[in-house]
Parts: sequence; structure tokens; C-alpha cells
Amino acid sequence: QVQLVESGGGLAQPGGSLNLSCAASGSTFTVNVMGWFRQAPGKGREMVATMKYNKPVNYTDSVKGRFTISRGNAEHTVWLQMNDLRPENTAVYYCNAQTQDGEILISEYWGQGTQVTVSS
Repeated sequence: QVQLVESGGGLAQPGGSLNLSCAASGSTFTVNVMGWFRQAPGKGREMVATMKYNKPVNYTDSVKGRFTISRGNAEHTVWLQMNDLRPENTAVYYCNAQTQDGEILISEYWGQGTQVTVSS
């Protein structure tokens, strides 16, 4: 099992910034993909950014150039720096960790979610 703990959500004004962090613990040696997803009110959960170790980062188009995903030296801490925030970025943001064998999903874990609200 892998446990994920997020922090860093909150309220930001349009054009502002927030930095989310996620710390993984437990059987982290099995994890080879980490990332962030979000779910806005009344919508489904969508991918925001993912990192597969030793592969290029993947971003959803609407956040490219504004959001940056990065990981710590221990590899099982991941951050999401969000700049130039917009009201449509309001959502619950979830940390995600996966074990993949090639393109096959073997296991998947979720954090509890952290609320991000962008409003003036």
C-alpha cells in the first residue's frame, strides 16, 4: 500500500499562485508514476500533470505554461506549482501514484484531495 498526503491548497486571487505538495509513504518502491488530477464541481476527474520516471512530463493543455510539476530528490515527493491561476482552475486537486508495467496500470493510489479556490 502507498499513502499520499497533500498540502498547500487554499484561496488565491486570479493571477495568483499556489504550490501543492504531496508526500508518498509506504510501499513507494513500487511507484513509477506520480501526478496531479482535479475535479471541479459538477465535472469528472481530469489529469492535470503526470510524471513517469525517466519520461517527459505530461500536462493537460489548459495548464501548459502556467503549472509546473516537479519531484524531490527522494522521488516520492511531488509538487505542483500553479501560476497565473484562473477561476476555472477551482477544483479539488488529488495527488495520484501509479505502478505501471509499460502502459499497463498495475495499481493506483489517491490522496485525500486539497481544495483550490480561485476567486476575487
